Amino acid sequence: MSLLNIGMSGLSASQSSLMTTGNNIANVDTAGYSRQQTVQGTKASQQFGNVYIGTGTTLADVRRVYNSYLDAQLQTTTSLNSDSAAYLGQVTPLDTLLSDSGTGLNGALTKFFASVQNVNAKPGDDASRQLLLSDAQALSNRFNSVSSQLNAQNANINGNLTNMADQVNKLAATVAQLNQKISEISSSGGMPNELLDARNETVRQLSTFTGAQIVEREGNVDIYLGSGQPLVMGNTVNKLEVVPGKDDPNRLALQLNRGSSTIDITSIMTGGEIGGLLRYRSTVLDPAMNELGRVALVVAGQMNSIQAQGIDKNGDFGSNLFNSINSAAQMAQRSIASGNNSVGSGNFDVSIEDTGKLTINDYKVTFTSATDYTVQRLPDNTAMGSFSTLTTPPLVIDGFSLTLAGGTAAAGDTFKITPTRNAATNIKTEMTDSKRLAIAAPLGAAIAASGSGSGTLTIPASGQPTLTTQFDIYDAATTTAMQNGLKNSTPTKVVFGAVSADGTSQTYQFLDAKGGLISSGTIKPGESNTLNLSIPLKDATGAPIPPAPATQYTAAFSMTIAGSPSNGAGINVSLSQPGSLDNRNGTTLAGLQTAQTVDTGSASKGISLNDAYGKLVEGVGSKAAQGKLDSAATEAILANAKGARDSLSGVDLDEETGNLVKYQQYYTASSQIIKAAQEIFSTLINSI
Repeated sequence: MSLLNIGMSGLSASQSSLMTTGNNIANVDTAGYSRQQTVQGTKASQQFGNVYIGTGTTLADVRRVYNSYLDAQLQTTTSLNSDSAAYLGQVTPLDTLLSDSGTGLNGALTKFFASVQNVNAKPGDDASRQLLLSDAQALSNRFNSVSSQLNAQNANINGNLTNMADQVNKLAATVAQLNQKISEISSSGGMPNELLDARNETVRQLSTFTGAQIVEREGNVDIYLGSGQPLVMGNTVNKLEVVPGKDDPNRLALQLNRGSSTIDITSIMTGGEIGGLLRYRSTVLDPAMNELGRVALVVAGQMNSIQAQGIDKNGDFGSNLFNSINSAAQMAQRSIASGNNSVGSGNFDVSIEDTGKLTINDYKVTFTSATDYTVQRLPDNTAMGSFSTLTTPPLVIDGFSLTLAGGTAAAGDTFKITPTRNAATNIKTEMTDSKRLAIAAPLGAAIAASGSGSGTLTIPASGQPTLTTQFDIYDAATTTAMQNGLKNSTPTKVVFGAVSADGTSQTYQFLDAKGGLISSGTIKPGESNTLNLSIPLKDATGAPIPPAPATQYTAAFSMTIAGSPSNGAGINVSLSQPGSLDNRNGTTLAGLQTAQTVDTGSASKGISLNDAYGKLVEGVGSKAAQGKLDSAATEAILANAKGARDSLSGVDLDEETGNLVKYQQYYTASSQIIKAAQEIFSTLINSI
């Protein structure tokens, strides 16, 4: 009987090994499956006299071939690779959009300025003027198109975050359920290999969405997000939620709902596809939108400003080429009140005061009392100073000013200020009549027809009056008053007096339209002389603008003269007439292409429009190139981690085939033991 029992134990062990091997082969393509091995032990020996004889074998365990370190490494590299892939998937199309001549801004900017040069060559040509308006429309449309693509990316990220949060919650619930089942089986002494594999695979899938920290505790797997916020604790699950951001509802935020409380974890979520999308949004998309908006504001603000300084074909001062950058709607869009603010806190109107000094940063305003607040520049929280809503006019911060409108703030209220974020979306070409293009300079000079005497007097082309007083396009009332005042206060006249006895100087008088003295001075005869003059502006009745006691407006201009004017010689200075073929203001407009008008508040003292956009394209391009390198590197690391895990835990068909043969022979040999026991028993019976 002992021999029979030994054979039976061998049959049982070999059958279990064959079944385990067959199970390995059947699960060769099962994700997360760890191959299994049978572990055999020796049965207790029996004593026969002074010796002990074995009684066979027993199946001690069916063990997973598993290494927790290799599995943790696979989860970590999966998270890193998913992060890099998600980031690259977003930055690559943005790089293509901005750098391509057909979709980017460079082509439209170049074409617009080419049209400006064309009009400067033919100031009176209506066809050239109309082409300039068409190219201005194309430029604003290109801003709108690029901006819409960026906004679409933001919307796509919002949608992906929502879907991924749902997937994370489902996987977390699965882990919690597996924790409970594994605990129940383990408490009774079992080893649920398949459930353990399923849990590890679920955690790995979770790692594709977020960088989770895994802690094994008493047979359970606990999962933490961010800086230690619990998602799964044993069989308890907290919920990951996607909600509108409190600082910016257009950018969805992530919060962990723990039942009794919620915590915002957006800023600390890293790894996985969620981490990659959040990293792209904060480091690439938002700065790109701000930079594009800054360029749009400079384009609209500077071109409108130059238009305001010139004279159009009708003889009037120029009107806006693009829509006003400080319309009520645009000023209101630049501030976002926090969702936690007090009732009736209102919002800020953000007015652009100097487009050149704008940055690509956002800002945070925090009220310390009902009237006092501090401003921080994001994302590094640089303190910009303390301010008050009672200050009139409001102080300028990096080219913009803040005015609290429509409410009363309380201590603790916060606002997010985005001076440039929506500018590229909002820019529109406002002008429709090409005659309203102000190509001519406002002032012209001509030698008076009489009283010039016998001396020579010339006004070089470069010496035509250049208006140095910049009309404030951000204050329509001031601009209109100054423009009307200049109309009412010209023509003026410069009249030269006698040359001094030593011939080194000559007097002049600057007279207003009625012959009244405005100012006087001297020049050096025979040399090039620059006269810096200013005209006190008056209304149609001759009263100063504005009325006393306010400081009167003046229009300052400069003019270069050469030659030796005789006593009584004069130069008339007046507004350019309708239909003037002068192109000096158009030349100034064309100069915007290379003028340093962007980021003038920085240490570099500014860059041009083309350089600013080129900087944006270069920045996104370098991040796309780095993202490509990172993605390739993490793919290689993931492949190595997967290979290391599979080399230990994966199913090798060649090895399993060899095991099949081995266990088949083992089974056959055990059956021979039983056959031998049967023959011995038969012989014994027959002999009796």
